[in-house]
Amino acid sequence: MFLRKCLFCCPWTKLNTKRLVLHVIILGFVTIAFLFFMLLTVNNYSWVPWRPVNTYMLRSHDLSNLHYLKGENNNSAEEKNPEIFPPKEQALEPEINNFKYIINEPNKCKENKPFLIFLIAVQTWQSEARQAIRETWGKEDLFPGVQTLRLFLLGTDATSTNSTKQALTEESQKYHDIILQDYMDTYNNLTIKSLMGFKWIATYCPQIPYVMKTDSDMFVNTEYLIKKLLLPDKPPRKNYFTGYLMTDFSPNRNTQSKWYMSPELYPGERYPVFCSGTGYVFSGDLAEKIFKVSARIKLLHLEDVFVGICLQKLGISPVPPPRNSDFNHWKVSYSHCLYNRIVTSHQFEPSELIRYWESVQQNKHLCG
Repeated sequence: MFLRKCLFCCPWTKLNTKRLVLHVIILGFVTIAFLFFMLLTVNNYSWVPWRPVNTYMLRSHDLSNLHYLKGENNNSAEEKNPEIFPPKEQALEPEINNFKYIINEPNKCKENKPFLIFLIAVQTWQSEARQAIRETWGKEDLFPGVQTLRLFLLGTDATSTNSTKQALTEESQKYHDIILQDYMDTYNNLTIKSLMGFKWIATYCPQIPYVMKTDSDMFVNTEYLIKKLLLPDKPPRKNYFTGYLMTDFSPNRNTQSKWYMSPELYPGERYPVFCSGTGYVFSGDLAEKIFKVSARIKLLHLEDVFVGICLQKLGISPVPPPRNSDFNHWKVSYSHCLYNRIVTSHQFEPSELIRYWESVQQNKHLCG
């Protein structure tokens, strides 16, 4: 009885009870707020309507050249997309002109009169791939009477050590086929890498009849390319662009896809016709035209799509090669005669490229 009276009558007891209730309420609110914050973090804000826009995708120096999958048909058709072209006076990405040469070969064309230049996208660590290309389809004296040149396009590698840089310098001094500039050489910057190759052509070799841009893991039948497509005995074509034509493609709007294209970067519903970035061929006059018009177009992370948009802006349509099977952005099943009748095949390790090349050369007399 005494205890009950104290419980209801003593002021200090009432005060402690109120404090306890207040503490419980505050602790509850803190707990709820913490749980809410953790949900936001774990889900990366993906379910919040007002989530922040990921501006990382809009950066010009960290773009993602992510190729389509073979057979990924998105039912697109060639169509004008004026919304991606800013007014002429609005030069986008002016800093793209400011990438400096760390290693350059400015006299490469002055010392020769090449018919064809290969622009090969490669990274610093891929020395074996570079050497395999030098020993196979990239040989500069491969085709009698027709001079070809090769250039390996590189950017800077944040992981390179002093010994790696020294090795690259020595390689350049030995072969004179490396172009190194000070953009970051990542998978995300292949659009910039190609544009830098076009700029090099426009600056140091503007009279070149033909250019082929390709990748370091490609098989290229140089002889077939020259004999059947480029035809050195005929006058060089102008405004010529060919490769594996990609038609009926729409932007991939699946945010979980590696090939995602945001509406902010490309609001159009269709891509124009473009050629697979694994290997395309164009007349030398287009190098300067594409580079110049690129400054007036939103820089996209899909290199081949972006080049196709540049061509659309120029009013130039890619043309199909003589045979649909000439260019391939997948690995073609091997046979001697089949590889004598194609321009490209994809996904080769350096040792494999050498083995295939030697087999083709040894057995080409067996094919008509």
